[in-house]
Amino acid sequence: MRRRPRIPPSPLPQREGVDPVRVRLPADGAWSTVREHLAERLAPRAAVVDRMLAAGEIVDADGRPVTADTAYVPGMFVWFHRDLPDEERVPFPVEVVHRDEHIVVADKPHFIATTPRGSHVTETVLARLRRDLGLPALGAAHRLDRLTAGLVLFTVRPEERGAYQSLFRDRLVRKEYEAVAAYAPALDLPVTVRSRIRKERGVLAAQEVPGEPNAETRVELLEHQGDRARYRLLPHTGQTHQLRVHMNALGVPILGDPLYPVVTGPVPAGDFRRPLQLLARVLEFTDPVTGHRHAFRSARTLRAWSAHDDWAGDGQPG
Repeated sequence: MRRRPRIPPSPLPQREGVDPVRVRLPADGAWSTVREHLAERLAPRAAVVDRMLAAGEIVDADGRPVTADTAYVPGMFVWFHRDLPDEERVPFPVEVVHRDEHIVVADKPHFIATTPRGSHVTETVLARLRRDLGLPALGAAHRLDRLTAGLVLFTVRPEERGAYQSLFRDRLVRKEYEAVAAYAPALDLPVTVRSRIRKERGVLAAQEVPGEPNAETRVELLEHQGDRARYRLLPHTGQTHQLRVHMNALGVPILGDPLYPVVTGPVPAGDFRRPLQLLARVLEFTDPVTGHRHAFRSARTLRAWSAHDDWAGDGQPG
């Protein structure tokens, strides 16, 4: 069995709570210099690569700048920081529900991504917490969609991250969500929805397709008033957009959903009106490191339930 290469620690510090990019040069290739490989790999950004090389912004494992003439060495690691995108600040706080020497549990608002990805880099929960708490090694044990609010678990020590991630992989975490959607008197609840969900790369919305179910959600009615209802959602699996897809399949899409039942146009940056009315309300699990039983509950409210006219009009958090 081929051993995985030992990954050296990064010689570059984080920037705004964001890790530098690490690149391992392939074992096979006809490149003569590091520059040739990076220019090809990051095309069409060859000019950016040249600028970074000239400025000494690409370094090796010892922190020494890589130059345009540095020879290509198979398996070599190099690091650099990407240019940070201009991001609209999400004007809602990330609340810390719990912090100890092993984990941090955050109660995230709508509209902010859990971890850096795509155009959302510094305006993410992970980057904010790393900066605000002074925990550069903080890592995410799981993720919530950017539009979903609620509880997210982070790990303090990188060597323990796998143990906490395995809780989610092995379905040892009790997760409870809350949603606001239309009230359908004819809908027979509670009900367990099972289907096969497929999410294709580059396609915004996931789809239910024929085949063996890979997604399961129990849907319960908590209460209703007029034409709106508050639902408890208990996912047994964790497919992309699972709760949103299953609520839509029942004929009660979650209020504020820009993808289900219809994909709407992109929302302009800075438009925080009418957030998706989906909240990760509860996280319960036995700590794999300490053995302690944890039960966390979000203090956030869904304002389409508590203040529908305000939610529909001013887009304040909730």
